[in-house]
Amino acid sequence: MKLVWLLAAAAIALEIPYPLVHGDARNALTIATVVVFATASVTHAALSRSPRYVLALVAIFGIGGFAAEAIGVHSGVPFGDYRYTGGLGTSVLDVPLVVALAWVMMAHPAITVADRLTHGWRRVAVAVLALAAWDVFLDPQMVDAHHWRWADPSPHLPGVPMVPLTNFAGWLLVSLVLMTLLHGAARRERSRNDGPAVVLWVWTWLSSTLANLVFFHRPAVAGWGFIAMGLVGVPLLLRSRRS
Repeated sequence: MKLVWLLAAAAIALEIPYPLVHGDARNALTIATVVVFATASVTHAALSRSPRYVLALVAIFGIGGFAAEAIGVHSGVPFGDYRYTGGLGTSVLDVPLVVALAWVMMAHPAITVADRLTHGWRRVAVAVLALAAWDVFLDPQMVDAHHWRWADPSPHLPGVPMVPLTNFAGWLLVSLVLMTLLHGAARRERSRNDGPAVVLWVWTWLSSTLANLVFFHRPAVAGWGFIAMGLVGVPLLLRSRRS
């Protein structure tokens, strides 16, 4: 488990300088962060759960997440009419391959957080929210970095004009489908030594809030994202404090 903590620390360390770099350096840092974060998540899954779970996680969220993005880019369903505009490395079917890793990297922490709060099919609902809420931070950041954009980003959340509500609805739908498939494939799986995955999820929530407030000057994104992830994060922190 020491390896997982080292990988988690590396992922966090890579995220810290993001607001301070620009251009090609920021693009490279983004890709590196996703690769290391995803490696930390999959390594934690491999050390804390069964091989069946790991294979299901990678297949369902890697392939399934990529498929959802490819369908979305070419049809506008379910995220809205958008396209990738470069800077994220090699693409297949007009979708950067690193995007598939991004689905994997946050799916496992979301599931682990849900395991701390509930069980059975209820954990699917919590895991869906824990994953989809992250997108309230992710998409405004990536649009601002010119990695993708929507043809018509309306209607949208107040103060977040660059991302349409259809995108958030699409994230909820895709997360629900993929989490349901994973639950069906490994419904009795729960992490042992879940600390690293939980820390990565909480770090993403709180650091994204701080970054949008202080560095990106997007208070609306900070507020909406804090509330969205806080629907899971606040109960999680309260549960952790009592235990």
